[in-house]
Amino acid sequence: MAGSHSNWRPPRSCDVYWCEFKHCKSLLNRFHEYYTYGRAPDCQQWKEDYYTCKEWEINHSTQAKESLQESERKRVAAQGKFTPVWELRQTPPADWHLPLNQGKPQDS
Repeated sequence: MAGSHSNWRPPRSCDVYWCEFKHCKSLLNRFHEYYTYGRAPDCQQWKEDYYTCKEWEINHSTQAKESLQESERKRVAAQGKFTPVWELRQTPPADWHLPLNQGKPQDS
């Protein structure tokens, strides 16, 4: 069982979790989040992940490993919830190879 612990590494280094926490708490980021979303960012998860990562580096505990994996799964799932701004094309337009009409005004 000890051999399986030595092969696993956290998805990010512990320093990355700490840097993300510091960035999240920065004045510029807090202003941006408040301006964009109308609320201050919740940075607690980055801090918890940092301490969990440090616990993993010291003790190689299974609980720390599972906690980090679950946190990363939630982070990836949250990124997938956003709807795309535009619809992706499956094929290029039929007239993609023709020269552009640079002299004519576009329809808007």
